[in-house]
This record gives sequence, C-alpha cells and structure tokens, in this order.
Amino acid sequence: MPRYLSLVQIDQSTMPAEGPSPELMQRMGELIEEVTKAGVMLDTAGLTPSEQGTRVHWKGGDISVTDGPFTESKEVVGGYAIMQCKDKAEALEWTKKFLKVHEDYWTVTCEVREIAEG
Repeated sequence: MPRYLSLVQIDQSTMPAEGPSPELMQRMGELIEEVTKAGVMLDTAGLTPSEQGTRVHWKGGDISVTDGPFTESKEVVGGYAIMQCKDKAEALEWTKKFLKVHEDYWTVTCEVREIAEG
C-alpha cells in the first residue's frame, strides 16, 4: 500500500501569537485518534519555530549554512504527516480533514506527495 507525505506549510502571519487554541488542539487530537484507528497514520509531528531551524544549501559545489529565522519566507514548514493509504484520493481526503480542524483565520497549505518505494 503506498505511503504519502503531507508537508504542512503555515503562513506565520496568520498564526496567533499564543499558538494554536485549546479547541484546535482538541479537534486535532480527535482527528489523530481517528486516523490512527483507521490504520492510516504512520507518523506525524509539528516542528519547532523556524527561528530554531538551520538551512543547509548546496550550489555550485559549495555548501552554505544559514540559521533561522528565515525572514524572506512568508510560509514555513510547520509539521508533517506520513500516511499509508490505498491511493492518493484517500490521502487527500485525510489531508482535507486535517485542514478543516483549523479556525478560519489560519492559512495552511499541505503538499501531499507519494513516497517513492524501492
């Protein structure tokens, strides 16, 4: 059965300064329980703020290392989910459920990609 990675990109300008609301965290916990019981979720996590991240870049044979925050980025990768689904349509349905637990003021984009096997 194929596996899919959903990269969660968050527009930091729409994030509440105090972080996700307790209601959002409750709905997220319920969804994670549902997707886990369905045997779909293999792993998921949020990531620390971009201020704590480091970018390692390769260009022209040289490596550069830049510590966050990455001010030129409006959106940052805020988390991920690895799901095992029967097909991409099922992965997209679970991803839509994930997005719908957020309040309307959030701007969140998920990039869903099949993990290449072998």
